[in-house]
Amino acid sequence: MNSKLKENNNKSYPKFLDYNIPYLQNNFVAFKQALAFKESQGKYTVVNTLGYLGKYQFGRSTLERFEIYNTKEFLQNPELQEKAFTALCKVNKWILRKDIKNSVGKTINGIEITESGILAAAHLGGAGNVKKYLRSNGVKCFSDAYGSSIQIYLKKFGGYDVSSIVADRKAKV
Repeated sequence: MNSKLKENNNKSYPKFLDYNIPYLQNNFVAFKQALAFKESQGKYTVVNTLGYLGKYQFGRSTLERFEIYNTKEFLQNPELQEKAFTALCKVNKWILRKDIKNSVGKTINGIEITESGILAAAHLGGAGNVKKYLRSNGVKCFSDAYGSSIQIYLKKFGGYDVSSIVADRKAKV
């Protein structure tokens, strides 16, 4: 028997299963946490060198869309940041509803397109740039000032179940 396997009821399991490893969900909460870690290491009070704010690194114009004008208050209010992120996902899902319908399940540049990947990419580069990427079959690919691209986000954040997010053009915080 392989020394890295443990015999248990006539089945072999990797030894790592002996440890208490948490089961990681694949739902909207897990999606939010994964994206937040990439954006700010999950820290609510972070402001990056370009002025993007909070756990999800919101731009001021995005915050203004949700009638949030006091950035100091925003940085100190985790509940508001969570609500703003959910509202933005709802708006992006509405803006990208046709592209989600037409693109999910396709493979572009070796990446399987999923709804969660599309929403993450829209968070990075905006819904318009995601449309350009999908409709150009991956030719037009936005990257931010730090080098993160829509393509990277499509891959890294693909496969989460974001069906709990309902498309809403007029989502509010």
